[in-house]
Amino acid sequence: MTVHDGREEFGRYYEEFEVGDVFKHWPGRTITEYDDVLHCMQTMNHHPLHIDARYAEEETQFGKNVVVGTLVYSIVFGMTVTEISGKAIANLEVESLKHTAPTFHGDTVYAETTVTDKVESRSRNDRGIVTVDTRGYNQRGETVLTFTRKVMVPKRDAGE
Repeated sequence: MTVHDGREEFGRYYEEFEVGDVFKHWPGRTITEYDDVLHCMQTMNHHPLHIDARYAEEETQFGKNVVVGTLVYSIVFGMTVTEISGKAIANLEVESLKHTAPTFHGDTVYAETTVTDKVESRSRNDRGIVTVDTRGYNQRGETVLTFTRKVMVPKRDAGE
């Protein structure tokens, strides 16, 4: 198993992934109230849990706004691109997306990804499919989301 620190080449070829590899994505990203409200407005998610501080304080179990889950997912997914899908032919599938804890305005999210499987394409010999598990966590080390995805990446000879 190799642990990667996130400051390497953009993307990887199929041969560069090994089952068990762990990628610690860098840098983290602090999510502001502005980020959350803008994302909510752009996606038309006007739930007051995300955009109304009084509502969140008085009517929710958390007593403060919760960052909308699609923003947290988008940021964590984006953090993985440099190491995981920078050379991708296609992102084929995202499965088992789970939000496991809330993210609040001012929280910083980080991510790490583990390679769980890789198979050569059965239809094209110039590519393969890599399966990875990604975990997003906050500055307190609490896991806030997990997801599994499959990425089609080129083999080295096809990409050079």
